[in-house]
Amino acid sequence: MSLPIVAITMGDPASIGPEISLKVFHDPSLFEQCRPLLVGDKSVLEKVMSILPDLQLKINPIQKVAEAQFQPGSIDILDLGLVDLSQLKFGEVSKMCGEAAFQYVRKVIELAMNGEVDATVTNAINKEAINLTEHQFAGHTEIYAHYTHTKNYTMMLAHDNLRVVHISTHVSLRKATELVKKERVLEVIRIADQAMKQLGVTEPKIGVAGLNPHSSENGLFGTEEAEEIIPAINEARAENINVEGPVPPDTIFPKALGGWYDIVVAMYHDQGHIPLKLIGFKFNEKAKKWDSVSGVNITLGLPIIRTSVDHGTAFDQSLKGTANDISLKNAISYAVRLATHSERRQSL
Repeated sequence: MSLPIVAITMGDPASIGPEISLKVFHDPSLFEQCRPLLVGDKSVLEKVMSILPDLQLKINPIQKVAEAQFQPGSIDILDLGLVDLSQLKFGEVSKMCGEAAFQYVRKVIELAMNGEVDATVTNAINKEAINLTEHQFAGHTEIYAHYTHTKNYTMMLAHDNLRVVHISTHVSLRKATELVKKERVLEVIRIADQAMKQLGVTEPKIGVAGLNPHSSENGLFGTEEAEEIIPAINEARAENINVEGPVPPDTIFPKALGGWYDIVVAMYHDQGHIPLKLIGFKFNEKAKKWDSVSGVNITLGLPIIRTSVDHGTAFDQSLKGTANDISLKNAISYAVRLATHSERRQSL
């Protein structure tokens, strides 16, 4: 079977996205996993290479996927030509870069929806820069949902054997509490179950976190567990989904790390993000740099495959040559895994 074609966005041009993209393409093992291409601006890559000489690659600008050569030592880039280098300021938020980053995402969605690529991977965008343009989105997840016309979707974060999906993400904590409803909890449990099966786990074990401390302690600290979460879990069990909960939020993640669950359903953004980043992000205080910025962000429920780095634009590290590419490598690996499994299903 031929290797899947994976389209990778360059991310915000002023961010570490161009640098870590070059680092990933510089590694020949990338081409053993997939047929990769970058969507971005050729001029930005050339500028970064001129400042960081250790990242030299042959740049092959293309206008369509069919022109890609997929050769180690080179980088096929679908060059959108959206950045004016005379106006580009690395490490700063700008409308120009927000527009470029947004259009890179639009393009990979288009390629995937048209069947020209098998999966998409996104580098970080800056939400402030995006919202300086006419495109008002909270993040990648919402952009993908809008342009793929998807209503039922959720974010999954993954680091090694810890995987988390969310009932809600980019809303206030007050709003997040209001969104904990039986229908949504059941929907996310179903999506989690299907996602794990797509990743090759035949009988997934799902843990559902409580919303309140101690999962409300039988109503002492809230009613959401009894009124919304437990009814959703019971209905999922009736559908033969292997699900447990609500498990107190302060113990469910150590259990998941210990192998009790293949995936955890978190009730809101930070409940799921904090434990993932605690184990995936490692700062070296002595060296004053990040030794590890690992983890993958995956949007589930879409008609196409989308994985992403699990970090921001890191403007403060732009053009220093120290940006860590582990998260991008992990995101590509997950995209390949999902695409390969999808191909197998189609061939049955």
